[in-house]
Amino acid sequence: MTDWLLWFTRFENSKVVALLLFFTTFCAILVYLYTGRKRAERLESYKYMPLQDDEPDLNAEHGGEKENESDKN
Repeated sequence: MTDWLLWFTRFENSKVVALLLFFTTFCAILVYLYTGRKRAERLESYKYMPLQDDEPDLNAEHGGEKENESDKN
């Protein structure tokens, strides 16, 4: 019974087991994300999120900086 524990504690064997475990988990997460139609559409809608600005900076076009309320006083 302890033979499989000794086999698992050897570094060259545990690397393979860990790789299979993590790869299986990764594939399971991908299947979960892309199998639901709503979930897949919502996930695809997030792909351009880092490139979208919250609001356009109109003063940047003219080379100026934004004025803060404290700067006006």
